[in-house]
Amino acid sequence: MGSEGSTVTFRPMLEADLEQVVGIEKASMPSPWSKELFEEELRREAAHYFVLEVEGKVAGYMGYWEAPQEAHIINLAIGPDFRKKGFGFQMMDYCMEYARKRGAGLATLEVRQSNEAAQALYEKMGFRTVAIRKQYYSDNQEDAIVMIKEMAS
Repeated sequence: MGSEGSTVTFRPMLEADLEQVVGIEKASMPSPWSKELFEEELRREAAHYFVLEVEGKVAGYMGYWEAPQEAHIINLAIGPDFRKKGFGFQMMDYCMEYARKRGAGLATLEVRQSNEAAQALYEKMGFRTVAIRKQYYSDNQEDAIVMIKEMAS
């Protein structure tokens, strides 16, 4: 999966990671979150955030909110230098397994209609489209595609 010879680690996100996380966020998202917003998320009881470390450097992150029997994916990003190496799939796989072990039977997410790379990843992970949310994104009124995945218990 592109990680041959590299030390790849998944672990909970820490405040100490936020400078690197915000850098990835700015390089990845049309409306990037601030460091303060990530700090808020880390304090949220239902929120679970993880980082992917490659050779000791934060290469990506993912977060989801836990609801009864559900994992609602909030965000996922892989840094520009680490893309197209299978890390997005590995990050999703790790988080979905974590959520499943905590009782999630369903994973849900919204993705920008224009983000075809993310949609392809989610489909590869077993997600399917169930709805369109019109003008969901406030920065440009873009529609969101709602996707779900039933997880085996």
